Order: sequence, then C-alpha cells, then structure tokens
Amino acid sequence: MKLGVIGGGAWGTALAQVAAAGDDDVVLWAREADVVASINASRENSSFLKGVSLSDHIVATGDLADLAPCDALLVVTPAQHMRAVLANTPVGTRPLVLCAKGIEAETQMLMSEVAAQCCPESAIAVLSGPTFAHEVAKGLPTAITLACEDAAIGQQLAARIAKPHFRPYVSTDVIGAEIGGAVKNVLAIACGVVEGAGLGQNARAALIARGFAEMTRFGLARGAQAETLAGLSGLGDLVLTCSSTSSRNFSLGKGLGEGQSAASLLADRKTVAEGAYTAPVLQQAAAVAGVEMPIVDAVCALLNSADIGEVVASLLSRPLKGEGAA
Repeated sequence: MKLGVIGGGAWGTALAQVAAAGDDDVVLWAREADVVASINASRENSSFLKGVSLSDHIVATGDLADLAPCDALLVVTPAQHMRAVLANTPVGTRPLVLCAKGIEAETQMLMSEVAAQCCPESAIAVLSGPTFAHEVAKGLPTAITLACEDAAIGQQLAARIAKPHFRPYVSTDVIGAEIGGAVKNVLAIACGVVEGAGLGQNARAALIARGFAEMTRFGLARGAQAETLAGLSGLGDLVLTCSSTSSRNFSLGKGLGEGQSAASLLADRKTVAEGAYTAPVLQQAAAVAGVEMPIVDAVCALLNSADIGEVVASLLSRPLKGEGAA
C-alpha cells in the first residue's frame, strides 16, 4: 500500500518518516516551497523538524496531483484548512486517515464529518493519540489509536503503518477518537496557564482530572464510547499535552499564565496551536449539546483577555457538587 501524506509540518513529516520505514516509498505534499526543497535536497525538514534525518524514500512535492498514485492518504493539515485542501486533492475512492485534531469553526463539524462531506466515496479513519512529532520521527516508542468504522480497512491501514516503535490500536469509534484529540488541546491551554501563573502541581492534577470529566461528558453526548475516551486518544493524549512545553497548546497557555496576550502569542507562532481555534467552537457545541464545560469556558475567557485571578476564582467558587456531577 503506497501512502501519501498531506501536510509538511512537524507531524506530517514524522508520519511520512514512519510510513517510509522499511524502505516503502511515500509522497509528502507540503504547501511551503522551502519545505519541499529542504526535504528533497538535504533529507531534512529544516523549518518544522530540524535535526531529524529523513528517509530517502520520502519524496516531497508541492503539487497535490502527485498524490494520484497513492493507495491511501494521511491528511495532516490544520483543522481549519482541511476542507479547502481536500477540495483540491485528487482523492477519488481512496481511504483517508485524518491526523488533525480540531473542530471546524464555521460549521462545528468534526474532521470526519468534513471529510465525509468533501469525499463521500472514501472510507474515513482517524489517527490520534499521545504523539510528539519529534519523538515519533526519532523512532521513540509510541502507541496510538487508529479508528475506522470499516473494521477491515482499519486493520489494513494499521498493518501498513505499524512499526516496531509505532504501535496502532484499532478501533471503530471514530467520533470518540476525534473528540479526545480536539478537547485535550483546549485543556492543555488551561494546564499551561496553571504552569505559567505558578498555581502549583495540585491545581494541574485537579484540572486534568476535571478536564477529563468534561471531555467524557461531551464525548458521550456526541456518541463516543467511554472506553475510547479513557484510552490513548483521550486520556493518554490529555496527560501528554497537559504536562510538557513541547505541546504547542500548553506553551500557549503558559504564555497566557505569564501575562502575555493571546494575540501576541498566536501572531508569533509558525506552528498552529489548534486549541485556540477549537475552544470557542467547542464552547458553542457544548451549549448545543446541553453539556456543562466550565474549564473550556474559562479558556475561552482567558483567550479573550479575562483576568486570570478572576477566572480562577470563578472556577473555585462554583457550587459544591458530587464528583460525578458537572
């Protein structure tokens, strides 16, 4: 199975490296001409994954038409750009593996819903889990969820990308895998705020636990399975991104906690902190679903320049409830 990767950022490049292990040819499409040139000339993505030597079996291109010979496509473009990229890609009936984590701002659609609308003849899979790109690209041990409603296609895709250091666990719960990835980005911003504001480890642990409760409530309301949310693509990814400055979302939150403005932090970023765009959409979607998500509400307030002390006080002064309540 020949794979194509759409998106030449750090994560797309890391997945191309995984797919090329074992001397399998991979086509990697990147929007940036300098990324294409760097990969083909020096076997390095010097813009997004500097210092990692890439396989000779990765061929980079700036022309989406070059993906035509591929049997399946890994779509790694930022969530808010996925629809536009798919509209210009020769997808046909090939399976799509969605690797972006987010919710489309204009429609409140999950990525699988966007892809199904754009490419109705393709089987849709979702790849999600605790994955820092630089660790994956260097061959460090990683486990992820690969969810596909068509179990047979899911097994085929898992077999193709599985490597000794990269282990996919197959699921049919596409919605659960997506919701875990989208919600954890927002919660990682909150944990970064805790770090930046010096609120302590107790606060971060409590936030992760209560954030997971919010993720679970929202996921179940949208049809996800509890087991998926408690797995790699939910709790696993949440723990990773809420604990390290290698997470773009955590780093954004840390900057907010230190007193910097969201506008300045986002303007200074070459890579995308998806949680900043997902937060207001998630807030709206939660309201539509009738799900209370106070931590998500707090992140939205902080992104809109609310005072950190007031936001924290508001969270801590909520009415006392049983732990299973919202």
